[in-house]
Parts: sequence; structure tokens; C-alpha cells
Amino acid sequence: MKWAEITIKTTTEAVEAITNILYEQNVGGVSIEDPKDFKFQKKNEYDWDFVEEEIFNSGYDGVIIKTYITEERDVSEDLNLIREKIQGLKEFGIDIGEAIVELSQVDEEDWANEWKNYYKPTKVGQKVVVKPTWEEYEAEEEDLIIELDPGMAFGTGTHETTSMCIQQLEKYVKKDSKVFDIGCGSGILAIAAAKLGAKEVTAVDLDEVAVKVSKENIELNKVEDKVVALHGNLTEVIKDKADIVVANIIADIIKILAKDVANFMKDDAVFISSGIIHAKVDEVKTSLVENGFEIVEVQSLGEWNAIVSRLK
Repeated sequence: MKWAEITIKTTTEAVEAITNILYEQNVGGVSIEDPKDFKFQKKNEYDWDFVEEEIFNSGYDGVIIKTYITEERDVSEDLNLIREKIQGLKEFGIDIGEAIVELSQVDEEDWANEWKNYYKPTKVGQKVVVKPTWEEYEAEEEDLIIELDPGMAFGTGTHETTSMCIQQLEKYVKKDSKVFDIGCGSGILAIAAAKLGAKEVTAVDLDEVAVKVSKENIELNKVEDKVVALHGNLTEVIKDKADIVVANIIADIIKILAKDVANFMKDDAVFISSGIIHAKVDEVKTSLVENGFEIVEVQSLGEWNAIVSRLK
């Protein structure tokens, strides 16, 4: 199958808003290339040995967002609408930078498999190591290995937003913990919680592809006795309460989630939220406080933040 590849040159500040625009158009996947992410992420010698040099030498200092639309659709109409909505972000005071939107063609095989050449085993926290299914890794004594094939779902463990969630899960997960992973993507956070000793984990996502990929990764890591992946909205598919709720989404969705998530948390539960750019931290904190939370910690990594909060 042929796909239209849409490339957008913008700023870190605009990533969240532009990603929202793209998902509203029902695109076939989104990738974000930000040299700053790589510089902050490298912790081990092997982490980024295979990163494409063109990411650093592209001649563009900002963020490059790529998305894909099947050519069975009216690509020109989609392209025009995306351009129009991106330009409209200026009205909200968002710096969109050059906001250059370009179009090219890519084969499905290239899109689906080429990225695997650059995804290597990465130690994310003190114990958790995320290992692609096709890579070899010599485990150390305390390593908790997550075998992962993210497919077309978000979540490889290498992005700051995911890394911070895993680091916070390492702090808070206990042997009897019940954990909800909201917007589970590839299932990486749910699997990490189970590997860290959680008693019961529920992963939820609105994207059917994400749920399918999560189920495959749950089985691959042999944690299906602890983890279940469900398709749907939090309020529709979960009727229980958790010790830990983790949501690696985007700031605007976290602000909405803050209004209802307390209904799914035990009295002493913690809410780990990530995917928050610097410019949105205060907004998210305010929303959490207004909805009965106290801020426990704000963790920053690169251009991103994670907020740990607890019910008052």
C-alpha cells in the first residue's frame, strides 16, 4: 500500500497542539523527531548508537513531525485542512515556528519496518530495561526486562514522557498495588507495573490498534495473569478503584481527566501524569489542585514534564 507522508517543521511548544490536529484527521501514525529529545535521553553507551545522523544534521533546529495518510483518501483535502488548522494555532498564542508542511510518498513496508534499525535496548529506570523483540541484550542481575514490539502504537520507552512514568512507577508500585494505565499505547507502562510487582493492572485505550498491540505485548512478557487491556473510555470500562493511576497522554487531556479520575482512585492513591510540555505545567497543576489533588512532585526531562499528585 502507498501512503502519503506529511512532514511538518515546527517548535517543541507546538508539538502537542499539532499532534492533536493530526489525530483529529484520523492519520495512520505520528512520529516526532526532536534533537533535544536524543540529547537528554542518552544514558548508556548503546542507547543511541544507531540514531540517524540526519536528525542532528538536517539543517533545521526545530521539531519535525511526520504523519501518514493512506492514498485511498483525498490527501489534498487533508493537507489543506491540516495547514489551515496549524496556522490557526497562532490565535491561541502558540509559537508554530516555520510551520512548513510538505508532502511525499512512502511504501508501507518502509514505514512499518525501517524504524526498527534505530530502536535499541534502553535502561529506562533503576531496574527496567526496554528491549525490542528483535534485539539481543545481556541482562544484569536486577534488570527487569520488558520485551516490546510497539508496532503502530505509541510507547517504546525511549521518549522522556514514557521514561519518567516508568521511573515514577518504580517509586510507587508495591506488591499489592492495583494500577490503571490510561491511554496505554503499546502497553509498556502496564507491563512495567506488573514487572515491578503490582498485583493487578488494567490498561485502557480508545484506539483499537493500541489495545491489540498491548495485548500482544502483555502475552509476550507473560504477565497476562496480572494485566488486562481494554478498549474504551476510562469511565465506561472501569468500575473499580486503584492505588496508582498513570496517564502518559497530553496536557489538555490530563486537565480533562483530572475532573473524573479521582472517582477511580483509593483514598491514598497517586496519579502519575506525563506528556506535559513546560508551557503547560502550571495549567495542569492548577487543574489538578482545583479538582482535589495536591502536587507531590514535578519531574522534568528534556522538554517534557511528569506530575505526581495525590488526593487531599
